[in-house]
Amino acid sequence: MDILALLQCLQPVLTATTVRQMSRIVLALLTMTGRVTMAGIARWSGERTSYRTIQRFFATVIPWPQLFWLFTCQHLVHPDDV
Repeated sequence: MDILALLQCLQPVLTATTVRQMSRIVLALLTMTGRVTMAGIARWSGERTSYRTIQRFFATVIPWPQLFWLFTCQHLVHPDDV
């Protein structure tokens, strides 16, 4: 499954850079084994993601309630359902 395609609905709230970083971090978290650390996330994220990029992402202020609402409306709520 393409993580980036699922996260595209978050574009109105997040910047393209933050969505791209989030997709790499989510993919790394899903494939990691053992302890989850920022260094481990950077290692499992691939060659284009550094430890500093992971630090910048976690320092970013993200409006989580808006993201959860957008994601739920886009992927889980169907207008035909009751």
